[in-house]
Amino acid sequence: MRFLEETKKWLGEITEIALLLIALGIAVEILFGQSVPFFGTVVTNLTALISSLGQNGLVGLIALSIILFLFHKRRVAA
Repeated sequence: MRFLEETKKWLGEITEIALLLIALGIAVEILFGQSVPFFGTVVTNLTALISSLGQNGLVGLIALSIILFLFHKRRVAA
């Protein structure tokens, strides 16, 4: 059981790092435009994702709610 707890903690930390990199990518793209090599299309990809969820109507809203619930649950448990 300890292995599963450690794996869960490890994956949670990786997720937090990924979210920080996404936030950094958004900030860099807003400041410098799409000319930055590593962070070039973060905002474009997020816009496409949000558009895709919006086109799916209720299903997209439910999926977004589940994603937000999981992230919120992770932050409360940490």
